[in-house]
Formats: sequence, structure tokens, C-alpha cells
Amino acid sequence: MASLKELRGRITGVKSTRKITNAMKMVAASKLRRAQSQAEAARPYAEAMRRMMAELAAATRGADAASLPTLLAGTGKDNVHLVVVLTSDRGLAGGFNANVVRSARQLIDSLLAEGKTVRILPVGRKGGDILVRHYPSMIVEQLSGTEGKDVGFDKASAVGAKIITMLEAGGIDRCTLVYNRFVNAMTQIAVQAPLVPLPVAENDNAEASDAAQYEFEPDEATLLAQLLPRNLQVQLFSALLESAAGEQGARMTAMDNASRNASKAIDRLSQKYNRTRQANITNELIEIISGAEAV
Repeated sequence: MASLKELRGRITGVKSTRKITNAMKMVAASKLRRAQSQAEAARPYAEAMRRMMAELAAATRGADAASLPTLLAGTGKDNVHLVVVLTSDRGLAGGFNANVVRSARQLIDSLLAEGKTVRILPVGRKGGDILVRHYPSMIVEQLSGTEGKDVGFDKASAVGAKIITMLEAGGIDRCTLVYNRFVNAMTQIAVQAPLVPLPVAENDNAEASDAAQYEFEPDEATLLAQLLPRNLQVQLFSALLESAAGEQGARMTAMDNASRNASKAIDRLSQKYNRTRQANITNELIEIISGAEAV
């Protein structure tokens, strides 16, 4: 049985931990409000940009694939795939990083099973450390994430420039982004979003059919060459904002659960402490009474 001193030490330690988790929950909650508003504000712009690219892409149907930008049509091959994985730089966020890494590994393993060559570009230390252990020879470069700070467009520009450089050099044929899409503080959904070649859904084709009747100035190919790199940066920036909001939401939820568990542990230890203390007092009284009777 633990002594009263040991129990007091445990209670003190758990209370200190609860103070830390409560403080981290409050910090995450304050950051979440800002990150959530930024992510929600970026969604309409990213969606509008995607639809505009779909309209321009529809207007180029029938054109020679070799004359189209590689960001639109790819390299014409399907051999080398780049998987960009967005995670956080810090932990204590529940299953936030594990979920997106699990989704990335499923994609990577399926591509390898099809005989494809896979390159991995981790953005974020936590996910990068895991992927380096499982796929050390496939890592192109390990980039830092947002480091818990506000997401800047320069981060998306740097990642986009890396992708474009590899694409133009013929190092990759396709690119897919894996990240956590923010739903609410308790829910983040791992998403696999194709970036290269430009995805055009069936409903986008129908919507873009009328848009293709318009005349573009300058021509569609010139517009695509100018706008496609910007679209790539916008989609990456939106994903980074979604990931940042999801990270803060996951951390707030994880720290709230940790604080609740700490409170339960304190109650159990306090109950055990009181019972042990009462048992010690009872034993001392029995010893005193026994001694008095012996006299």
C-alpha cells in the first residue's frame, strides 16, 4: 500500500499536470478561433479558383497536350507520383497527425502495389519523422510546417515552387496532397486531393461547357500558364489553413480530455489518500487503547 507521502506526491503531480493541460487547452481555443475564421474565409476563394481553372481547362479541350502547361495536363505519363503530406510540427494533438499519416501510407502503399514510383514531400515535423522511418529512400525533402504560428502565403509559395521545379525537371508525373480538412474542433477528415494534373470533375465539365463559349483574352493557354501556378499556391494555402485549424481543434479536444482524466485521477487518489489516512488513524487509536488496557 502506498504511504500518505507518496499519495500526496502523486496528487500534487497530477494537479500540476492538470494546470498545464488546462493552460494548453485555453491557448489552443484562442488560436482555434483565428485559425478557423481564416480557413473558412479561404474556402470560397480556393473553390472559385478551382472552378475558374476548370472552365479554362474545358476551353482547351482538343488542343495538343504537348502545348498545354504541365500543371494542367501533367507530363503525359503516370510513372512517378509525388505525395505531399501536411502535418503539424508539434504533438499533443490527439490523433491529428496519425490520421493523416495513415491516409498517406494507404495511398503510398496502393501506388507501390500498382508498380508506380513514389516520392514523398512531408510538410511538418511530426508526419515527416514517421514517414522517414517507413519510407527513408522516398523522401524528397522534409520541410517544416507552420511551427504553431499563423500560416503565411510564403509557405504555400515555397511548397508550390518545389512541386513546379520537380515537375518541369521531369522528376514527377503526378502530385497528390494529403491533409486534414477542418470540420469542427472534434472532427478533422483526412483528404487526398490531386494537384497535378489539374482535376476536372464531371459536374465541372457540365458547368464549364457554357463558359467554353466565351472568348478569352489573351488566349486560354496563355491564361492557364499564368494562373495555374497561382492556383497551385492557393490550393496549398487553403490546405495549410485547414490543417492549422484542425491542429488547434484537435489539440484543444485532446487537452480537454487530458484535463478531465486528470480530475478523475485526482478524485481517485484523494479518496485513496483519505481511506489510508483514516486507516492509519484507526490503527493508532487501537494501539493507544490496547496500551491503556495493558496498563
